[in-house]
Amino acid sequence: MRVMVIVKATVDSEQGAMPSAELMEAMGNYNEELAKAGIMLSGDGLKPSSNGKRIAFDGPSRIVMDGPFAETKELIAGYWIWEVKDMEEAVAWVKRCPNPMPGPSEIEIRPVYEMTDFAEAATEESLAPHERARAIIESR
Repeated sequence: MRVMVIVKATVDSEQGAMPSAELMEAMGNYNEELAKAGIMLSGDGLKPSSNGKRIAFDGPSRIVMDGPFAETKELIAGYWIWEVKDMEEAVAWVKRCPNPMPGPSEIEIRPVYEMTDFAEAATEESLAPHERARAIIESR
């Protein structure tokens, strides 16, 4: 199963505080372990929400909002995409993670939908553009 492992933002990450050399090395070593174990598919840190935008949808209307965004505890500071056998394996790997922030922090694990989860709505026609998009991405 694929999961998104979400590093929740903190006041420090939203202020753009850069990690120490020790934390950079510890996280690099952890990422290397994940890669060697075949767990990590991708992952990156995100700049503060002050560098971001949000787009609100309401029917055909689109409203663009500039960051920063309120409620730091609801923001994301970084992520990984992992391939694990089950949620328990994901939890075990997260428990091994160095604290990704200088102070208290949280990491959230969310399963990723697979196309098989949409079996009731899936038709050949509805799946075709998804398959084409995946093929384009994989060919790069």
